[in-house]
Amino acid sequence: MKFEKLGTNYAKFTFTIEPELFNKGLDHAFDKVKGDVEVKGFRKGHVPREIYESRFGVESLYEEALNYVISANYEKVFAEESVIIVGEPKVDVDISKVSREKTFEVSLTFPIKPEVVLGEYINAKVAKRNLVVSDEEIDAEINRLLAQNNSLVPKEGDTLENGDVSVIDFEGFLDGVPFEGGKAENHELEIGSGMFIPGFEEQMVGMKVGEEKDINVTFPEEYHAEDLKGKEVVFKVKLHEIKVEEKAELNDAFVENLNKEGIKTVAALKEDIENRLRNNKEKSEKNRIIGTAVKFAVDNAKVDIPIEMINYEAENMIKYTEDTVKNQYGIEFEMYLQLMGMTLEQYKKEMHNQAQDKVLTSLVIEAIAAKENFTVTDEEVDAKYEEIANSYNMEKADVEKQLSKDIVIREVQFGKAVDHLEANVLEVEEEPEKTK
Repeated sequence: MKFEKLGTNYAKFTFTIEPELFNKGLDHAFDKVKGDVEVKGFRKGHVPREIYESRFGVESLYEEALNYVISANYEKVFAEESVIIVGEPKVDVDISKVSREKTFEVSLTFPIKPEVVLGEYINAKVAKRNLVVSDEEIDAEINRLLAQNNSLVPKEGDTLENGDVSVIDFEGFLDGVPFEGGKAENHELEIGSGMFIPGFEEQMVGMKVGEEKDINVTFPEEYHAEDLKGKEVVFKVKLHEIKVEEKAELNDAFVENLNKEGIKTVAALKEDIENRLRNNKEKSEKNRIIGTAVKFAVDNAKVDIPIEMINYEAENMIKYTEDTVKNQYGIEFEMYLQLMGMTLEQYKKEMHNQAQDKVLTSLVIEAIAAKENFTVTDEEVDAKYEEIANSYNMEKADVEKQLSKDIVIREVQFGKAVDHLEANVLEVEEEPEKTK
């Protein structure tokens, strides 16, 4: 075998194929296809080899035979410790020289893990942030809880006003004919919410309970139903009931009804909210610091990534999204893209960009871990197995079967490298806002 590196991204392996190995490949190829071969005068799958070759030519077996001899040499490829293979090879063979009687050469060019040239990767400057939880933030959270627990009660008066919730029957007519999707009974509609076609809610203001009214509106030109775009229609509406929102009151009884464990008073609720908001800020701040530190290291590093690594990562990301939207949300990938307002080409481009950033970041962090030469104890490996098992709701023993110890050690070292970057940031004062 001849081995040569082609720059920093690729490695070429050239093999001399002996007739004995290639003939084994031809035998393998024929055994694989003969079951599907039909030749007049022979039962399916029982055509003699010489008849097959005279009819279809031995060349028809070359592709599968070459796959066989290439696979037979893969062990030698992965025995080369100076490079790490990160993708499928490009096969180079001169078909005119392929022979069952003479030796010939096959070359495999593999993308390899690129070398990372690290620059400065510690002492990233990170602006200080205020993590104090303000009274205004606590009040906003309480108001959100109160709003969630507001209730609708019958209005004392019988006249519909802006802000009231109406209970109505309605049916829409286009040129005197009811149209699909234009009918409902006992439908609750908040007047002024803008949930209906422009002009609909405004014309309802002033209606009395029990009143029936024809409401004339025009569908917007950008309406989703083609047959209704820009069309003038009439809705026959009957007002059954008017409701108003009764706001929840902040007191100990309200807090008890929230059924939060150990929280029975307004004071306890405020303390819980403050603690939760502070924890969220601290987590967000930790992620911000890590992100800044990692970006600093990545920006200062130099690495030329083979496109195969990026494409492989992008394909995995797309496949993961496809499976997620189908299994968790029950929709097809095409529908998901429509809801996202993206074409397949736009989505693939976005995933390619994300994949490039992800691969680049991983390579740089791995290089830092290698340079720092972090040690990993058996206890840390065991804890990592436990963490992975818990995150995927699996038994630890099952995880150990699927992930080798070497992989887990690299995961722990990766985490230590990130922790190292975070621990070595330089806090600076908040930068002043830039003037426009």
